Amino acid sequence: MLISQKYGCTQHQLQRTVYCNRLIAKMLSFFMVIVLCISRGSTLDTKVSQNAHSPSETYLISIWQNRLYLYSAAALVFGIWFSLKLILKKKSLSKDVGPWVYKAVKSNDSPDRDTSVHVSAVKIFYGSQTGTAKGFAEELSEEVKTLGIPAEVIDIKDYDPDDQLADECTNKSVCVFLVATYTDGQPTENAEWFCKWLEEASTDFRYGKTYLKGLRYAVFGLGDSVYVGHYNTVGKNVDKWLWMLSGMRIMTRGEGDCNVVKSRNGSIQTDFLAWKVRFLKRLQALAKGEKKSCSGNCKTGGSCKNKRKDGQEEEEEEEEKAALQNNSSEEDLIESSSDEEDSSLQDEKHSGSVVDMEDLGKIMSSAKKAKSKEEGGGDGQMVKLSKLNGVKMIEDDGERREMITPALRGALTKQGYKLIGSHSGVKLCRWTKSMLRGRGGCYKHTFYGIESHRCMETTPSLACANKCVFCWRHHTNPVGTEWRWKMDPAEKILQEALEKHESMIRQFRGVPGVKPERYEEGLAVKHCALSLVGEPIMYPEINTFIRLLHSHRISSFLVTNAQFPQEIRSLVPVTQLYVSVDASTKDSLKRIDRPLFKDFWPRFLDSLRALGEKRQRTVYRLTLVKAWNVEEMQSYSELIALGQPDFIEVKGVTYCGESSASTLTMANVPWHQEVVTFVQQLADMLPQYEIACEHEHSNCLLMAHTKFKVDGEWWTWINYERFQELVQAHEESGGKRGFSALDYMAKTPRWALFGANEQGFDPADTRFQRRNKSKDISGC
Repeated sequence: MLISQKYGCTQHQLQRTVYCNRLIAKMLSFFMVIVLCISRGSTLDTKVSQNAHSPSETYLISIWQNRLYLYSAAALVFGIWFSLKLILKKKSLSKDVGPWVYKAVKSNDSPDRDTSVHVSAVKIFYGSQTGTAKGFAEELSEEVKTLGIPAEVIDIKDYDPDDQLADECTNKSVCVFLVATYTDGQPTENAEWFCKWLEEASTDFRYGKTYLKGLRYAVFGLGDSVYVGHYNTVGKNVDKWLWMLSGMRIMTRGEGDCNVVKSRNGSIQTDFLAWKVRFLKRLQALAKGEKKSCSGNCKTGGSCKNKRKDGQEEEEEEEEKAALQNNSSEEDLIESSSDEEDSSLQDEKHSGSVVDMEDLGKIMSSAKKAKSKEEGGGDGQMVKLSKLNGVKMIEDDGERREMITPALRGALTKQGYKLIGSHSGVKLCRWTKSMLRGRGGCYKHTFYGIESHRCMETTPSLACANKCVFCWRHHTNPVGTEWRWKMDPAEKILQEALEKHESMIRQFRGVPGVKPERYEEGLAVKHCALSLVGEPIMYPEINTFIRLLHSHRISSFLVTNAQFPQEIRSLVPVTQLYVSVDASTKDSLKRIDRPLFKDFWPRFLDSLRALGEKRQRTVYRLTLVKAWNVEEMQSYSELIALGQPDFIEVKGVTYCGESSASTLTMANVPWHQEVVTFVQQLADMLPQYEIACEHEHSNCLLMAHTKFKVDGEWWTWINYERFQELVQAHEESGGKRGFSALDYMAKTPRWALFGANEQGFDPADTRFQRRNKSKDISGC
């Protein structure tokens, strides 16, 4: 009984084995006795026959008589060969003869003698532009090391795949690729060469289809689903190319989405966390030598040895959910989108670009159901088809997410924003602070007569449809192409904006240098610049918001990025409507603004046409980026002819510091004299426009249509009281009583004109300079 327990077998199996051994021993003994008897008889016969035959006959007879020796020798050789074969196939035979024999031998071996290593190391490669993938790689490395497995983080640009990648097939390592998708579905700068090599190798016959056979890998892609058609392209391609070279996926590809609306787990950080939990589980199984667990959906429908138990699956799901909850406070700064992802899709294998044939019928069925619901859907619900697999998506107001996530709220608050509700914000402009101290106003004060200390800079939508290289918020605000978030009422936004702005102004009470009369004036907002950040015109109730501003006798200055032509056409009259014209050709606009829309150029041109249809004051705002868009003079003149704006602001780009999301440097900032030269050359090509004003400190000039030059004098300023009267009459008449930009213009003072000694600085204020510094810091 003790022996059976020691070797892990039953008493019956032990008795049967002992009986078989004794039987084999008796048979061998009987065989040896027979051989000895036959050999002795053969010897006697040989001695007798040698006297009666010739030598040749004797030799043949001797062989015949000793034939049993030959048979025995042949049997002995065959027995030795067969025994060796059994020894070499010990593991396979042990399963048939008795598994307890192999277990007994294995249990006697000490752990120190077991040198079998299933995972030697984990190599984590990252392709990152903004540092997110790098941060994920370092985070994953620390988690892997806690499992006792060596981990190495590798910048993919420092890795030579031609010389090193094939080695990963034999050294028992696991390769993890964390790759981000950049502009137009292209890889990041540090991953360009690796992706190019991998793509070429996957189709190069010289490498062969089995070049990476034995490579164990996992891929996690970082992308932004608002870029339709380019979402996680790099991650999908890397996964595909490795598979084409016979690499072995150890788990399904993961995808992180920067858009909180579409992200399956709420943010790219939690997307990665969910994938990381599954990866670490899979890595532990590999380290133990376990094979990949079966999902249970076997093609044959039969039993599977690797199938996980239901309890194990439930346990893994609970662990993953617990990890997500524990990490909810660690969400990274993300960008949000407007496209909602299918939330009903639970199995990750359907998110890949390759679909199994047995799953095709299910997907087509889901697509048909989604289509039928889309055609007959009602009750305010919105049904869309997923871009990846055609599975339905239903959304209503109750299911919409907030634009501002907790992490984004914390980041924007740190930057000085006073956030309002779930998608709006207000911030105190530095020119407001400057004019409170009597140190000068912004260029709008010089060009249009705004009182900078009474101007509130706000936005009802932090989201934007572009990701410009000169974004002064370094793309920390959300992005989107349409409104899909929860929406706050316009009344609430305006009320809280005014309250928060007044609260920020009150902080200047008693501050040395602040003029008391301007402090009191600053408490009452007179102007509103809807240009803080994002795309205000995206807000569905923008017209209501503008009407509320005018009802409080607050002027409106609205800036749009020329991607929403229909919204421009439906916009109610504003004091002044801006369109940002950051480039004059399709290629340069794509390179500078990096728009989200695929049809960004037709939208851009149509927005300019829509601007030309407006009767109130319209402005083109040109931002010059040296070595990017200053050479496109003729193209700019054609765009100006298309929209016929009242004014053209030309401003040198402002460098807002280094950003991993942009390659802009101080070398791209033009000098003021370079801006002046550009404007002079542009004015020579536009006979209906002349240079009117200048604000040297903002590196900005104003070109105005000659209709605002009356009797040789410029009338670029605004009569704000007159505008309020006109817009009120327009509203009371139901829009029948119109008015134009010429109805509320005012005369421009001499100090604001181009060529004046003041260069746009109001002589009523005092220009402030740091002590022992020649740099002027009176404004931005």
